[in-house]
Amino acid sequence: MEASRKIELETIATKCRADALAMVRSAHSGHLGGSLSVMDLLTVLYFDVMNIDPEKPHDPHRDRCVLSKGHCTPAMYSILSRRGYFPRAWLSNFRQIDSVLSGHVEMTKVPGVDMSAGSLGQGLSAGLGMALASRVDGGKYRVYAICGDGEIQEGQIWEAAQAASHYAVDNLTVFIDNNGIQLDGFTEQIGGASNAAAKFSAFGWHTTEIDGHDMESIEKALEEAWSISGKPSVIVANTVKGKGISFMENNPKWHGNVPTEDEFEIAFKELDDRLAELGASWEGWAR
Repeated sequence: MEASRKIELETIATKCRADALAMVRSAHSGHLGGSLSVMDLLTVLYFDVMNIDPEKPHDPHRDRCVLSKGHCTPAMYSILSRRGYFPRAWLSNFRQIDSVLSGHVEMTKVPGVDMSAGSLGQGLSAGLGMALASRVDGGKYRVYAICGDGEIQEGQIWEAAQAASHYAVDNLTVFIDNNGIQLDGFTEQIGGASNAAAKFSAFGWHTTEIDGHDMESIEKALEEAWSISGKPSVIVANTVKGKGISFMENNPKWHGNVPTEDEFEIAFKELDDRLAELGASWEGWAR
């Protein structure tokens, strides 16, 4: 990846973090921690690698992305809006009663959302179904699913993992947003160490472990996954919950809490400073 392209992607991700912050500020609710940790993965997928066209959100030949950790809508909606699926003005109505941008992704309401999500653990099964459909239909599209490291404590994840390996679904790639924190605290204290790479490997998957905030590493891991035939791939992305905002990073408090006004100002200042380092600025609202 060229240095200029890396800076461009980092700029997009930082602007989307600011969008997510503004959405939660406007709605007085929302899940910031996991949205900030997954933002770089979504940026690479939607702005660098996926075969998609925002003008044709239902194109049968498009690549698909299932956000299984579907409560992280501040991330997904900010990404989709900046990619051109819907006007950015919609973001200011996040989680309002008359808005289509609800707290969990909805495929029937929001252009660019490939699968509705809410109950954790179901997205991998949906992604597997899409990947199998591509094979049956003779299609060439790829399917990506993004799961949380707390979410993979769900048994349905492993039923789908076993089935995907059995059917050698090599057009399916899963990201594990391995940020170490779930709703009630640190994952190791709640469900034990996830050991995601070893577990998926034992289920017959090709596995890779990366820094989930390094654009080049994300891209290289995807290229490696595409080269694998006869088995699905999982990319364990080691991330930081609350990435980009110092007081939120690696703090379980920020799974779903809303900052105070003073905290919002600190957060926006940190993102503004990061954008200035990248030679950019944020065009936003709710400031």
